Amino acid sequence: MRFIHAADWHLGRLFHGVHLTEDQAHVLDGFFNAVKDAQPDAIVIAGDIYDRSVPPPEAVALFDDILSRLVLDLSVPVILIAGNHDSPQRVGFASKLLSQRNVHIFGPFTADIGVVTLTDADGPIHFHALPYADPATVRSCFGNPDVVCHDSAMRCCVRKTKDRMTGGRNVLIAHQFVVGGSESESERPLSVGGAGTVAAEVFDGFDYVALGHLHRRQAMKNGKVCYSGSLMKYSFSEADHSKTATIIDMDGSGACKFEYISFAPRRDVRVVKGLLSEILKGPTNSESADDYIHVVLEDTTALLDPMARIREVYPNTLEISRSVIETQVRLDGKRVDYTKLKDLDVFGAFFDQVTNAPMTAEQSKAFADVVEVLRQQEREVVV
Repeated sequence: MRFIHAADWHLGRLFHGVHLTEDQAHVLDGFFNAVKDAQPDAIVIAGDIYDRSVPPPEAVALFDDILSRLVLDLSVPVILIAGNHDSPQRVGFASKLLSQRNVHIFGPFTADIGVVTLTDADGPIHFHALPYADPATVRSCFGNPDVVCHDSAMRCCVRKTKDRMTGGRNVLIAHQFVVGGSESESERPLSVGGAGTVAAEVFDGFDYVALGHLHRRQAMKNGKVCYSGSLMKYSFSEADHSKTATIIDMDGSGACKFEYISFAPRRDVRVVKGLLSEILKGPTNSESADDYIHVVLEDTTALLDPMARIREVYPNTLEISRSVIETQVRLDGKRVDYTKLKDLDVFGAFFDQVTNAPMTAEQSKAFADVVEVLRQQEREVVV
């Protein structure tokens, strides 16, 4: 059987204040054409369909358009789960009706773990769907007091899934941060101050694990536990990423062969470094001046309104930084770049400096709880 694994579409994303709807529509046109050429038996989307719980209308319209084209024009079954950016209830709207048209949506997490079974010449393949859920939701759903972190939550879910396996080949779809994965700035942490990662061995026993959440394509456990990565670059830390979806050809034994589909963006995301005088000469090596640009200025002298001058050459310059400005601070006896610290580390360093004492575990938890509430409120804001 051939199926395509994709994830982290983040429809409705704002990138430094710029709406990416047209860029996302361009990439999804490329995705549609790739599906048409590959002729898969199914498409798996492993969460984060939207960028926030209340997506803007144009993002909903874009998802409606691509989903309709995939299912009605190409007759390809789609299996998708909600991610940590999605509102499970909104994503799961009309899922029972849509399942009759081979659109299998798993929004809210329930104790009745969903499964979609497709059949090829070698027999059934079971796609087990685990939409994103925080540990508290999993603990309440299964009445299991041992669920205290993302790892224990996923272990509980996997046990329940395996209890229902009836043979055949098995694919798990989940939205998690697996230990050893390479993250980027555009991914919202699954937890603040708590254990937000899952060990790769949790997924032993599945023929393939289709993951979402991390935006870089990567694989673990001999290539069976995989992130497809996002279809687009969503931060300047992803400038060197190659954005793809994955084609999986699974044989009768569950062994997989992989092929990767690349997508040409409407505008690339790039980092340009150099002196202002050099940058004002314009792009080199056939690069586009229309790309989304982060400029790192290496000048050591004062500069007059560099953003306006650079935008005359690169109109979509979104960010400027100065390499001469010190971003290194001391933390735990080491020099680190504070711009890359986690929220808890930044606040912890501030707390230590002000009080001359480190935060206690109770204080760290209180900070994490406040941040989680603020993030929840942010997700419910319509932009």
